[in-house]
Amino acid sequence: MIILTGAAGFIGSCILTGLNESGREDIVLVDDFSKTEKKKNYEGKKYTCKISRDEFFHWFEDNHEQIDFVIHIGARTDTTEFDVEVFNKLNLNYSKKVWELCSENKIPLIYASSAATYGMGDLGYKDDHDLPYKLKPLNPYGESKNEFDKWALQQGKKPPAWYGLKFFNVYGPNEYHKGRMASVILHAFGQIQKTGKVKLFRSHNPEFEDGKQLRDFVYVKDVVDVIEFLMNHGKDSGLYNLGTGRAKTFLDLAHATFSALDLEPKIEFIDTPEDIRDKYQYFTEANMRKLRSAGYSNEFTSLEEGIRDYVQNYLMENNHY
Repeated sequence: MIILTGAAGFIGSCILTGLNESGREDIVLVDDFSKTEKKKNYEGKKYTCKISRDEFFHWFEDNHEQIDFVIHIGARTDTTEFDVEVFNKLNLNYSKKVWELCSENKIPLIYASSAATYGMGDLGYKDDHDLPYKLKPLNPYGESKNEFDKWALQQGKKPPAWYGLKFFNVYGPNEYHKGRMASVILHAFGQIQKTGKVKLFRSHNPEFEDGKQLRDFVYVKDVVDVIEFLMNHGKDSGLYNLGTGRAKTFLDLAHATFSALDLEPKIEFIDTPEDIRDKYQYFTEANMRKLRSAGYSNEFTSLEEGIRDYVQNYLMENNHY
């Protein structure tokens, strides 16, 4: 039996679909299922049962002998939330309890970390285990993820195998509910549908031209593939970057979105809001050597291919994965 927390959310529900496609239906979904806007993410999929995240620990203690693996994706992911206590409760303390239960009962664990831990990227984007102690994330969300990474690395008692995945800019189907926290691709698609053009942030850094800010955009289906690889073939436990290793510009993203819609690009530049301007990242790119050395050899979907699949097979039809 597989436990999947955050199962109603964006990445979690895509993992559920991937597991179903691999023939797994013995999955227990854990989330706050009172949020009806997420219901379509898991409707029609195969699973054993749903457990409220508030009831999960009691359920776990009663059923731990049946559990083969825990995939802990559930978290508060709002980078604009500045109430530290929210992150302490949901991202730090909840994750510590998941870790401790997996350690006590010898159950392998995959959990969601984040590239937000890297802050401005001054120290690079390597998933070395000495780096978390030097990092300075830019917001409470990134801090909560980095604090848990540090805590996990310091534990003497660990799950038999564990993988903390530093997700870079994940995009793809099932993120309709995320509002302003959804990917730039979803926002670009919406802008094109409404106005026929895309608005991008102007560069306030003389080293970068407008629209030439760079991000490592990774398609959610590749994220699912990596997680299944680690479940079935993972060896060395630890922190792992999960991007593509190839940074692309926001102009690349906008052009790919127009191309997927078979439209000529119309792009307008607007000032980056002052409240985030001094914390705005101009470049992120995952160092993927560790995952490659662990044996993962599949090619990552190019930004152009990923956007075409996302736009044509999901966004245009309002479909879920």
